[in-house]
Amino acid sequence: MGFAFLFLLLLVSAFSIGVSQGQLSVGFYANTCPDAESIVSTVVRNAAQSSSNIPPVLLRLHFHDCFVEGCDGSILIENGPNAERRAVGHQGVGGFEVIEQAKARLEATCPGVVSCADIVALAARDAIVLANGPSYDVPTGRRDGRVSDVSLAANMPDVSDSIQQLKDKFLQKGLSEKDLVLLSSAHTIGTTACFFMTKRLYNFSPGGGSDPAINPDFLPKLKSICPQNGDVNVRLPMDRGSEGTFDKQILDNVRNGFAVLESDARLYDDDTTRMVVDSYFGFLTPIFGPSFEADFVESMVKMGQIGVKTGSAGEIRRVCSAFN
Repeated sequence: MGFAFLFLLLLVSAFSIGVSQGQLSVGFYANTCPDAESIVSTVVRNAAQSSSNIPPVLLRLHFHDCFVEGCDGSILIENGPNAERRAVGHQGVGGFEVIEQAKARLEATCPGVVSCADIVALAARDAIVLANGPSYDVPTGRRDGRVSDVSLAANMPDVSDSIQQLKDKFLQKGLSEKDLVLLSSAHTIGTTACFFMTKRLYNFSPGGGSDPAINPDFLPKLKSICPQNGDVNVRLPMDRGSEGTFDKQILDNVRNGFAVLESDARLYDDDTTRMVVDSYFGFLTPIFGPSFEADFVESMVKMGQIGVKTGSAGEIRRVCSAFN
C-alpha cells in the first residue's frame, strides 16, 4: 500500500512538472518565424564583439526579468520613474539596447510573432555560449507582460542578504537550494562595482570591519581596488582568476574564501548549499559526480519557466520598451 501511494505521488508530481514545462516548447517559432533564434544569436554575437561585457549583462538581465512578475519582459518597459527597471534591486542591469536591436530585426522579418520575453531568454543562452559555456535548447512561447511597476521589484535578492533570506527568496519562485547555488554561479562572468563591496569590506555587520569569510590573502587586494571612501564606480571581476570564461571556478573561489560578492560567500554558510558547492569538486566527480554545466543548464531552464504568460495572456510587443 505504501509503495503504491508513493508511486502515485511520484506520478502526480511528474505530471504537474510536465504541465508546468508544457506551457513552453522548444522550437515554438519553427513555423511562424523559423529564423528567430539565429537572428537573436547574430545580434548578440555582434554586440559582444563591440563590448566584452555584453554576455554577463544579458545573462543578468534574464535573471532580473524572471524574478519580477515572471519571465515576461517587464523589466524592459520604459514608462517613467515608476518603471520596474528603476528599482534599487535592478541597479546596474543593462543590455536593453541589444534586446531592442534583436526585436527590430525580428519585426522586420516576422512582425508581431516573437515576444521580447523570449528574446531575453534566448539572448541569455547565446551569451553563455559566447563565454565558452554550454549551449542548450531554450523552451519558448512566452508572451510579454502588461505591467511594469517599480514597487514589484522590492524583494529582489540582494548582495547583503543572509543565506536564509536568499533561500527564502528563491523558494518563493519555486527554486531550490541547488538552483540558488547554480544560478549564483552565473557570476562566473562579468564584473561588479565597488559600490556593492563597501559594506563587506569596511562595515560588515555585526561588529563592523571586514567579512571574516574573506581569505586573508585576498582582503588586501580587494581593499586596494575598492579603498574606503574611494570611487564606488570602479569595477572588479566577480570571479577571481576566471572572469572572462564560463566555468565552475566561481564555486571553488567560494570554497576557499575568494568570493567577491557577499551573497556568493554566504553559499558556504549553510549545510545544504555548501554540500551542493562541494559536490562539484570531489575526487571522483569527473567520473561519477554531477556535471556543473548540465546542472547549470537545468537551473536556467527552470528559472526561465517562472511566472510565464502563454496562450492568450499578455501580448507580443511591437517595441520591447513600450506596451502596445
